[in-house]
Amino acid sequence: MSPDFIPQLHPAGPLLDLWRGLTLPVRAMRVIASSPSLLGWSALCALITAGALVGVGLGSWSLASSLAHDAVSSGSWWKTAAGVTLEVSAFVVLFTLGALTVPNLALAPTVDFISEATEARCGDFTPPPFSVPRFFAGIAASLTHTLVRLVMMGLGYLVLLPLNLIPGAGNAAWLFASTGWAAFWLTVEHLSNPMARHLTPFRQVLRLATGRLALSLGLGFSLWLLLWVPVLNCLVMPVAVVAGTLLYRGLGNAAAGPRVGLP
Repeated sequence: MSPDFIPQLHPAGPLLDLWRGLTLPVRAMRVIASSPSLLGWSALCALITAGALVGVGLGSWSLASSLAHDAVSSGSWWKTAAGVTLEVSAFVVLFTLGALTVPNLALAPTVDFISEATEARCGDFTPPPFSVPRFFAGIAASLTHTLVRLVMMGLGYLVLLPLNLIPGAGNAAWLFASTGWAAFWLTVEHLSNPMARHLTPFRQVLRLATGRLALSLGLGFSLWLLLWVPVLNCLVMPVAVVAGTLLYRGLGNAAAGPRVGLP
């Protein structure tokens, strides 16, 4: 048992929480390095993620180029500039959405094993015995969480996209707002992993994530940055699952929310 792996989240404060969130992936890597089981799962996830991200990157660039070409005709310099801006913006959106979803879908069968192994490594947790009703209930909860998250995340991007129509400042505002939006939903996704396993409603996941918003944004920004670093982005999924599970346990210990389903 290693309860010291669980982050200590008291006292709360915006700057302190932001720092805790930013450094949580480092703590997750320490947990992975201490567990042969988690190391094995991480290696498998890295191979699958590498293939998924290459496919997402190539597909996103091709689709972004096509959208920009159809939306803006070539001609004067400002049309060329607008086309390049639209192409890059579309690529960022498409790649971010793809990177947040495609690897997750490909790695969905491994998530519960990684999350359970993390909780067991933290101590004060014993995986429940397998049962068919609980297995299907867990699948239903996970699918519900994922679908609601994707819809809400996609709607947010649609609301933010018109910012790109404002010359200069609009592009900067869009980049800042869309990055924050992606960071928040990255944390929601991986906080949802252990909570879906414990059959917790999605609204409870949102309540915990928004209750310590700086903490959620800090973790999300770290994971978002890892998505753009070659080689390291192949480890995002296992690190994110472990970090989300540690956050869940830390929030429970800090009495920021109920540890639903835990002994």
